[in-house]
Amino acid sequence: MSKVKVAVLGATGMIGQRFIEMLEDHPYFEMEGLYASERSEGKRLGDVLKVRDHVYKDETLDRRIEAMDLDKISKNCRIAFSGIPSDLAGPTETELAEKGIGVFTNAGSHRMDKNVAILIPEVNPQHIESIKYQSTYDNGGFIITNANCSSTGIAAPLAALNDAYGLKQVFISTYQALSGAGYPGVPSLDAVGNVVPFIKGEEEKMETELAKMLGKYENKQFKFADFKVYANCVRVPVVDGHLESLTLSMDSEPSIDELTRTLENFKGEPQKLGLPSAPEHPIIVRKEENRPQPAFDVFAGGTGRTKGMAVTLGRIRKKDEFYKIFALSHNTLRGGAGGSVLNAELAYVKKLI
Repeated sequence: MSKVKVAVLGATGMIGQRFIEMLEDHPYFEMEGLYASERSEGKRLGDVLKVRDHVYKDETLDRRIEAMDLDKISKNCRIAFSGIPSDLAGPTETELAEKGIGVFTNAGSHRMDKNVAILIPEVNPQHIESIKYQSTYDNGGFIITNANCSSTGIAAPLAALNDAYGLKQVFISTYQALSGAGYPGVPSLDAVGNVVPFIKGEEEKMETELAKMLGKYENKQFKFADFKVYANCVRVPVVDGHLESLTLSMDSEPSIDELTRTLENFKGEPQKLGLPSAPEHPIIVRKEENRPQPAFDVFAGGTGRTKGMAVTLGRIRKKDEFYKIFALSHNTLRGGAGGSVLNAELAYVKKLI
C-alpha cells in the first residue's frame, strides 16, 4: 500500500523539525515537502537545524525548504502537519482545509471552533468523529488540533482518574520549559537563574481546553466536563519538559495504592491499535521520592517514535480529601509534533484519510 503524502508547515521551527523527526521512515506517511516562509526558501534543513537530540538522516538534512504554496500542497498532499505560529495558522489552515487537506495542527487558532476536536487519542478518540461535521469543508478537508502542550501532559492522568473516581476540582501549577516558547525561546538574560510567573494566555487555555477534551461529543456538539480547573503557569530555565504539580479532589477517595494502580494500568485506543507513535505505557509512575525530573524522565515512553511520548508521574500523596501528584511530559514531542502525528495515525487506521 502506498504511503500518504504529507507536508510539514513551519519546517524551520522547533515543532516543524519535531514533525520531521517523527515522520522519517514513517510506515503510513511520506514527506512530500518541507515548507516555511519565503526568507527560508532554498535553504537546506541542515542549515537551519534547531533540534539537538535527534540524529537526522543525511538525506533528510539535505532536503530544501520551500516557500508555502497552498495550491501546490493541496495538489500533491493529503495531509498537512502545521507547526506555524497561531496568527498565521488560523487563515492558512482554513484555506488548506477548504482545498481538501486534512490539517493536523499544533497551533491554537481552531481549538475552540465548533466541531473541531482537541484530540488526544488515549483520552478522547471518539471526538475524531467531529470531522465528519465540519460542514465548511465539503471536499474531504478538515482540521484536528493538538491541545496546549501543558494541557496534553496531564490529560491522560486526569482522564483515567475522572473515569474511575470522578474529578471535582483540579489545581495546577506548571513549571514550563523554555522550548515551549518556540525558538529561540525566552531571552537568556530573562531566563537564566530566574522564574517568569507569566505565560500569556496559558492559564486560560488550560482551564478551557481540559474541559473540552475530557467532555463528550454528542449530537454534533461538544459537552464540556463539569469539574473545575484552576491553573498557575510559570516559565523555568529548563530546555525541554513541562513539570506540573496537581492537587485534586474527587467524588470518591481511593487509597494511594488503588489510585496508583488505576494510573499504571491505563491504556487507550492507540495502545490497543498498536499505533506506531503510541508508547506501550502512556502513563509511567515513578516510586522514587525525587522523581519525575526533566533531566531523567523527559524522554519516557520508549525508543524511536515513542521516545518522549509518555507522561511520568511521581510523588503521589493524599492530605485530607486532596490528592497531590507531580507530572512531567515532553512539550515538543508528546505536547507538540508527536501528539499531532499520533492523531493522524488514528485517523489513518480509522480510514478517515
